Amino acid sequence: DDRVSSVSVQQLIEQISHMNKAKIIDHVGSVEEGAYEIYSCVEKIIKQDILGCEMTELEGKDLGNKEDSSAPEEEVFGDVLWDAHDEQEQMEAFQQASNSACELGFEKYFERLNDLVAAPAPIPPLLVSGGPGSGKSLLLSKWIQLQQKHSPNTLILYHFVGRPMSTSSESALIIKRLTLKLMQHSWLVSPLTFDPAKLLEEFPRWLEKLSARHHGSIIIIIDSIDQIQQAEKHMKWLIDPLPVNVRVIVSVNVETCPQAWRLWPTLHLDPLNFKDVKSLISAECSSANVKLTKEQEKKLERHCRSATTCNALYVTLLGKTLACVGNTGNIDEILQQCCQCQDTVSLYRLVLRSIQESLQSDKEKGLLREILCVIGVSHNGVSESELMELYPELTSAVLASLLHSLHKMCVLTYGCGLLKFQHLQAWEMVKLQYMEEGENVISAYRQKLVQYFTMQLSQDRVTWRSADELPWLFQQQSDKQKLHKCLLNLFVSQNLYKRGHFAELLSYWQLVGKDKSSMAAEYFDSLKEYEKNCEGEESMICLADLYETLGRFLKDLGLLSQAVAPLQRSLEIRETALDPDHPRVAQSLHQLAGVYVQWKKFGNAEQLYKQALEISENAYGAEHPRVARELDALATLYQKQNKYEQAEQLRKKSFKIRQRAARQKGSLCGFALLRQRALQLEELTLGKDTPDNARTLNELGVLYYLQNNLETAELFLKRSLEMRERVLGSNHPDCAQSLNNLAALYNEKKHYDKAEELYEKALDIRRRALAPDHPSLAYTVKHLAVLYKKMGKLDKAVPLYELAVEIRQKSFGPKHPSVATALVNLAVLYCQMKKQIEALPLYERALKIYEDSFGHMHPRVGETLKNLAVLSYERGDFEKAAELYKRAMEIKEAETLLIGGKATSRHSSSGDTFSLKSALSPNIFLEHGQR
Repeated sequence: DDRVSSVSVQQLIEQISHMNKAKIIDHVGSVEEGAYEIYSCVEKIIKQDILGCEMTELEGKDLGNKEDSSAPEEEVFGDVLWDAHDEQEQMEAFQQASNSACELGFEKYFERLNDLVAAPAPIPPLLVSGGPGSGKSLLLSKWIQLQQKHSPNTLILYHFVGRPMSTSSESALIIKRLTLKLMQHSWLVSPLTFDPAKLLEEFPRWLEKLSARHHGSIIIIIDSIDQIQQAEKHMKWLIDPLPVNVRVIVSVNVETCPQAWRLWPTLHLDPLNFKDVKSLISAECSSANVKLTKEQEKKLERHCRSATTCNALYVTLLGKTLACVGNTGNIDEILQQCCQCQDTVSLYRLVLRSIQESLQSDKEKGLLREILCVIGVSHNGVSESELMELYPELTSAVLASLLHSLHKMCVLTYGCGLLKFQHLQAWEMVKLQYMEEGENVISAYRQKLVQYFTMQLSQDRVTWRSADELPWLFQQQSDKQKLHKCLLNLFVSQNLYKRGHFAELLSYWQLVGKDKSSMAAEYFDSLKEYEKNCEGEESMICLADLYETLGRFLKDLGLLSQAVAPLQRSLEIRETALDPDHPRVAQSLHQLAGVYVQWKKFGNAEQLYKQALEISENAYGAEHPRVARELDALATLYQKQNKYEQAEQLRKKSFKIRQRAARQKGSLCGFALLRQRALQLEELTLGKDTPDNARTLNELGVLYYLQNNLETAELFLKRSLEMRERVLGSNHPDCAQSLNNLAALYNEKKHYDKAEELYEKALDIRRRALAPDHPSLAYTVKHLAVLYKKMGKLDKAVPLYELAVEIRQKSFGPKHPSVATALVNLAVLYCQMKKQIEALPLYERALKIYEDSFGHMHPRVGETLKNLAVLSYERGDFEKAAELYKRAMEIKEAETLLIGGKATSRHSSSGDTFSLKSALSPNIFLEHGQR
């Protein structure tokens, strides 16, 4: 109610300020705003500090047009798609596995595991076996903690497999994750196939290559490996000889261990002795101030003698059950009931009965059943908010009470914000208790989830949850028709693909009975339908993302000729909707080049990579990791062409950039540039005037600008400019950077006069301080020219557009496609000024460059022909206009044929390519230039 007790708040802040890792959020305003601010802060901390994800939006030095904030994040590892959710799930699984305070006599097992690491190579994987609930996960997680503490040079890669058929049990995702973790630790950023079969086949080679780069041992641990789908088939690499510094440990249930693996050296977990049983139960009871009598202890000793009643999970559950009764109930009575249970599943049934009896009404008991069943039939679990929406009669208080009991008694746990079963035996118990009728009951609960997530899709709410659950549910129900329809929702498929769930997406299409080519054709058709309804810049940018996703997906499938069209279309939309020099355009060029590399059209690829490099350097500066990515790509390309000297030069340059970035970011895998500095705002504001502080203030201004917080951004950018002018002098190039950024901000706020003044100052400094072909000079020239055009000052814009042509000619030579783009921009300007005579030779020269560079059937050629046709029409030369327009339409029709899959690829060595170009405006023939 906007009232606080200042004393209590003061005391709280004093307590918190002594803590090492505290974040205070000072907020005055509505509850909703405060909640959102806290959520944003926590999300940022999780992504950066815990998961190590790179915040890619804040990286630009100079600001151009702001990127669409709703766009998906770029990848951390070059072209590799990385799912932060999967990584978080694994970290939580590890923490939960190591939760127990009891060591359970593990010392003897630790010694055996240590011997394995020290043993001379070659050595096969070590098998850790035991019955369900025997403590395999606990043993491995505790040993990992010891290794991390005592052997810092040892790289430990772990994967904890959850429930069968969950995402964590998919072999291709496991292998992809392990490969990425290896790449992350060896500073290697390389293209990685997503074809599941190739991924599994190539893993031993990656392991060999990457282990050679690591100074120390590598230990790979996979817990519950027998729960992986078709484990023996997909984990063949385990049978091959391992690299000398690699050790592998896997855990299995005794009953489900594949026969071929039983020959490996095995560490079998024995049932607990009574000393361990007693200490485990005592620990649970003492936490609730419950003390057992000697007679009760003897009864326990008699009971816990079989393998199933003295395993770690059974004993833990038994201790929790006794502790739960506490001093309020009859311990003898509950102990008697426990002694009638002969395995963990039956003890879980007793636990469930006691929870049911504690509930006040039949309604609550019914809700308990619903919650457990709906979680059980889901793919990866269900969130609390989803449960509240699924069951409107479920109140927060009842839900909190139920979940507290189920969590405390090891029935449910949380993973990535989702409720799931803590142990497989808990799910077995729920099936026995509530689903004795079998598939009919399971199908009814699945249908409830299907209806819920389908309703979300119909409201255009495509989240990672609906993409994870809905196709999987249709697959389980064998409903091919609905699965097919769901897959053709472009955002569902994009969500799965962009998070690296390639194998899963492919398996759904296989179930529907579609081969790769027909799947590609159906996606094209869906995209064309979607494009018909796209209006406005935001929806076009979203469309470009969809085209890029499709192109990359097809490339990963090996459908190279079909991948070109959507990637080309994505490029064209971005050039038109954003700007030809926007970083997203560099992303499109990079992806398109990747296809040409696989296609062995190295000339085409080199040209595209160089354009992407130029844009990245302009947008981010020469020392940015994105620039390193383009240098790496070019180096790989030169290596394939045996141009080893050129490749080596680029590799060295790239390595220096990555090394510098790693030092700045304090991490080897690339955290956000401002991660630590953003926490030092107060120090900066009060600190000394230094070039470093001025640069940080500038970067923080960029960060706030990209988050659309323009007022805060303006404060930082102004402060940066003032500091730079004091320290470096008002004519220093760094001052031009601050002026440029402030101008971009005022342009965004539509304060065009202010923006004009600052751009002009920046241009004046850069003209005097930089070389005539310097990228930063070109950047300011371009943005001031665009601003003049926007303000209707066309006469002022002309000399700048002419200068842009000059700069590109000096940078790339007179016959480069970038020069053609600058010529077209100048021609469009002349046409707006009704100077068709001046525009004509510019269009003709651009056309010649495009034809020489790309071939006669390229979309750029088609666009320029259209512009020339309009020009001829306006000058009264109708015959020539018709001829030019006919040629443009032939290019368009050829593209359409290719996309429909009715024509084979006609890519020639000269670089002719087809594209899915369709006009952004229905009146494109009546308008000049779409840039």
